[in-house]
Amino acid sequence: MTPDVERQQQKAKEFMTLLPLTLALAGLPPSESIRPFTEGQLEARATTLRAAYKAARQIIVDVTQ
Repeated sequence: MTPDVERQQQKAKEFMTLLPLTLALAGLPPSESIRPFTEGQLEARATTLRAAYKAARQIIVDVTQ
């Protein structure tokens, strides 16, 4: 395996490990099963998740120092 592939796998594992904390920090309501999200709603939720993931990573850094 190349170093790039290993790094991608490590980042994916880190994301999945932090996913419960990320989702809790994001505080997004679940979807209504009747209506799918619009493209704009999906992008807004993705932006919120990105910010929550960054916060989750920072919490782990702060806690482990």
